[in-house]
Amino acid sequence: MFQSSHHKRSHQQGNAEPPSARKLRRTCNKELYRTAKRLRQWIPPDKLEQANRLYYKKVVHHLTWITENRSHRKKLADWWEEAIAPDIAELWDIEVQRLVRAFRDAFGG
Repeated sequence: MFQSSHHKRSHQQGNAEPPSARKLRRTCNKELYRTAKRLRQWIPPDKLEQANRLYYKKVVHHLTWITENRSHRKKLADWWEEAIAPDIAELWDIEVQRLVRAFRDAFGG
């Protein structure tokens, strides 16, 4: 079967190209939305938006590492627990471990 050289190259490299800024922003928003839903606690829209901006900014700063480890959800969830959870827990005024449990449940790590 014929395969284009682009298909072979992306398959061999594991599609190592980083996602677009739009895709990153949408993914971060979705992950936080799912996490907030699992908390079963109302999060004010402005606090959710602040958390989205914070999360997106940190993801962009660690994009190379995140892209390299995109297949390791546990590793990504561990990074989220260390780098993101404390700031969002403070912003949302909830316990860090409760937030981490909700995130891992939503994210699958």
